[in-house]
Amino acid sequence: MTVAYINGEYMPLEECRISPMDRGYLFGDGIYEVIPVYDGQLVALPYHIERLRNGLAEIKLPIPWSDEQLSTILTTLVGENGGGFQGLYLQISRGAYPRRQHAMPAEVQPTLFAYTFKIAPPSDGNPATTSVYKVITGEDMRWNRRHIKTVALLGNVMHMQEALDAGADEILLFTQAGLLTEAAACNVFVVHHGVIKTPPLNNEKLAGITRKMLLSILRQHSGLPVEETNISRADLEEASEVWLTSSTKEIGPVVTIDGASVGDGKPGPVWHTAQTLFHIHRLDF
Repeated sequence: MTVAYINGEYMPLEECRISPMDRGYLFGDGIYEVIPVYDGQLVALPYHIERLRNGLAEIKLPIPWSDEQLSTILTTLVGENGGGFQGLYLQISRGAYPRRQHAMPAEVQPTLFAYTFKIAPPSDGNPATTSVYKVITGEDMRWNRRHIKTVALLGNVMHMQEALDAGADEILLFTQAGLLTEAAACNVFVVHHGVIKTPPLNNEKLAGITRKMLLSILRQHSGLPVEETNISRADLEEASEVWLTSSTKEIGPVVTIDGASVGDGKPGPVWHTAQTLFHIHRLDF
């Protein structure tokens, strides 16, 4: 049985109820986080709470919970579900209001919902046991505030389905100007002419927590050149390695793009270094 948390109560997930007038349901008016849990410890929790706060500020949604209260709720929920290796989903919506209206209502009580799900232990950098990914490419058709981790994810869902319909696992998205933004559910890194590169943050990209952790770890411990810089389609085609990063994938090596192999079609040596270092230092945050 999965224990969930909703508006002050811990209860079985299947017993949770949210009003159909909740603005998260009607408008996608809310913010969410997905936090990995390793051996019962929430990974980079301060980073996740900071991004949550930033997203709530962007959509002008005040909440009554302090950072300490949120931390206690989430830590307790992990314990209620037995610790170990879990993913924790947290969503805060603006809450239920008697009328459906586009304007943000005042004096409405936010809805806080969270639950956990089992995940596999993370990769230790062994190419023989890590998951690999096949991707396609496409034009980024989502809205222009992609830096906000909103629950309104239909654009991402449609892009992900585009990948699945093509027999792939993910899609790498490009602006009309031909610059890489991110994937449907991940940030992207490439190894290009010996340099590890990832697109710089702006309104077109989500500030991924794994991305942030990986940049810090690589700069402190790898000795490898790392750049936040624009990546073109030509750069992608020339890349010797391509990685997807997210809270549940960590550093996922891409082995094919649009049917063509990346490098030799196997996880590369720079990925091995990066994932090994991430495995060692991931609980430092």
